Amino acid sequence: MSGSMVQFPANGHTCEGYLSLPPKGTGPGLIVIQEWWGLVDHIKTLADRFAAEGFVALAPDLYHGERTTSPDQAGKLLMALNIEQAGKDMRGAAEYLRANGSVKPKRVATLGFCMGGQLALFAAQEHPDVIDAAVDFYGIHPKVEIVPARVKVPVLGHFATRDKGVPLESVHALAEGVKASGGSFDVFEYDADHAFFNDTRPTVYDAAAASLAFSRTLTFLRKILS
Repeated sequence: MSGSMVQFPANGHTCEGYLSLPPKGTGPGLIVIQEWWGLVDHIKTLADRFAAEGFVALAPDLYHGERTTSPDQAGKLLMALNIEQAGKDMRGAAEYLRANGSVKPKRVATLGFCMGGQLALFAAQEHPDVIDAAVDFYGIHPKVEIVPARVKVPVLGHFATRDKGVPLESVHALAEGVKASGGSFDVFEYDADHAFFNDTRPTVYDAAAASLAFSRTLTFLRKILS
């Protein structure tokens, strides 16, 4: 890994995150939001991967030091997450990036996976003044409400046809609701399982789907954030 841990203010308290810079030293900002496991090495590696593509990538630690490899414990951490505080932490991350001299132009997107996908969309909904776009990889969180009429920034969504936790019918309804309210929500579907982008989980990882989703994500982010 080529990044480092940093601290940034978030509504009166301090939050930590993993910051990775692009080879040329500058680029638009990207907030990479964790899965339910926490800020594990996989998320840090993804931040490095997006940094290598030209983004100043920051992965905030929304669990504030807690992480796990146990699905049962991950579920408990997900349900215990204070959504209001997580929203403030993500806003703090966006403000940190906008103030960072390496972020040029001063534009920031959120991007997340599973729990993080839903939170990426939530952060964009709640803080469109500091977040310019969102990328949602099969987002799900039972306590996070997305109101279509409040989603005002462009959204890109990646979803799996075999994902039993995120029915495509609900995805389509959300996307159509956003569009009906004047927003933008582009949805791509993959013949894959939930978490198909996570190459540390061989039982669900789909290399072809992940590669295509990554390419589409880069195209979207470069268009919106340039």
